[in-house]
Amino acid sequence: MRAAWDALRRRPGRSLLTALGVGLASGLVVLLLALSAGVQTSATTLAYASGVDLLATSATGNNSSVLNGVPPPIPHAHNLTTEIPAVDPNAVVASPWLVGDLVLGNGSLWNASNSSSVPPGWTYTGTGVVGWIPDELSGLETPTLYNGTGFTAAGDPHYADGTFTGPQTHEIVLDQSLAGVLHVRVGQGVWASPAAPPSDAALPAWYARATEFTVVGISSAFWLIPSAQLAFVYLSELQQLIGGANGSTDYATFVLIHLRDPTDPAADQARIAAGFRDLSVYTLANILGEIQHVVNVYRTFGTLIGAIGLVVATLFATTVLQMSVDDRSRELALLRAIGHRRADVGTTVVEEGLLLGLLGLAFGLPIAYGGAVALNRYLLRLASGLPAGFSFVSFQPSVIATGVVAVLAVSLIASTVPAVRAMQLPVAEELRAP
Repeated sequence: MRAAWDALRRRPGRSLLTALGVGLASGLVVLLLALSAGVQTSATTLAYASGVDLLATSATGNNSSVLNGVPPPIPHAHNLTTEIPAVDPNAVVASPWLVGDLVLGNGSLWNASNSSSVPPGWTYTGTGVVGWIPDELSGLETPTLYNGTGFTAAGDPHYADGTFTGPQTHEIVLDQSLAGVLHVRVGQGVWASPAAPPSDAALPAWYARATEFTVVGISSAFWLIPSAQLAFVYLSELQQLIGGANGSTDYATFVLIHLRDPTDPAADQARIAAGFRDLSVYTLANILGEIQHVVNVYRTFGTLIGAIGLVVATLFATTVLQMSVDDRSRELALLRAIGHRRADVGTTVVEEGLLLGLLGLAFGLPIAYGGAVALNRYLLRLASGLPAGFSFVSFQPSVIATGVVAVLAVSLIASTVPAVRAMQLPVAEELRAP
């Protein structure tokens, strides 16, 4: 090992550049693996902390995958709150959620439009809206309410036992980001409509047709719906706005089911699926399996990139070690002449390659860690609305071990051809050479 170390020290610039190349390649592999591991770990942790044990969507249309875009609407959503627990007594809560897009405008824009003096840059806001029944959320993780009383009426008043003739509360909860964009506080009003006005001149007519809501709460962001800005209203009132409020439709996007005993969700899945042929029911394992499938696609792409980097690093290290053998050919021949075996000479070259790999690892792991921290911060800023503790990267022991194995593989493969050449050097010719 001392001879290999001396060989590296005699050519410090070349040795450091080679180690850096190996380190960059191995660091890239570690970074890509840490990224896929972080997404999978965070998704699993959040899923099991959400209180959602089963998720039901419509069984109609091309809905073979829970992640297959926005599923078709589920009709008769309100009835499912009692019908699902009746079929499966282990289901404590069956909460229908409707997810839609609305256009929101605040009071300042309303006043400016009425006076025909809308300042430049003032406009409405398109955003995602969740309609749910507040009393049917027990056991499910929902956004934390920071300000305001939240929804005040029990049940879903406008539904009125299926007639959709009950009073509308016109209450809305906004997450902090959306409240900041709209510049509204608790107690102030916002106007909502499924369609945007075609121009500023059409704003007064748009406000006249839009529905006014009173902000009753400002909440934290909600990670379960992929949107940075969300509003929350009663299910029936969102149905009224987007056209699902009648006895034959009563639309929802999906139903979140919380189980009393979640130890055997597959049994509850089968029971509910048998009782409701128009529903597709998924367990957390099914959902996480779909997420894993998506992650694996990106992991495969990342592995391909990492493999290319490792191949380049291997070729680079092979070239440098070959140059080292050529530079030390007389020295290696002398070792053979004084009695060292061919294997001893080859081992010296392999040790030099391993030392280069270890130096590369010393460069690569800090680079990978620093890059992962920076990438995680960037992605967290980019994807606002994620809960505290979410991380896009995870340095699990298996990730570090993979990086170490990759470096050792590069070192050994890169050393093979130079070691063989060193063992086959013609001793007499090398010693007679000037």
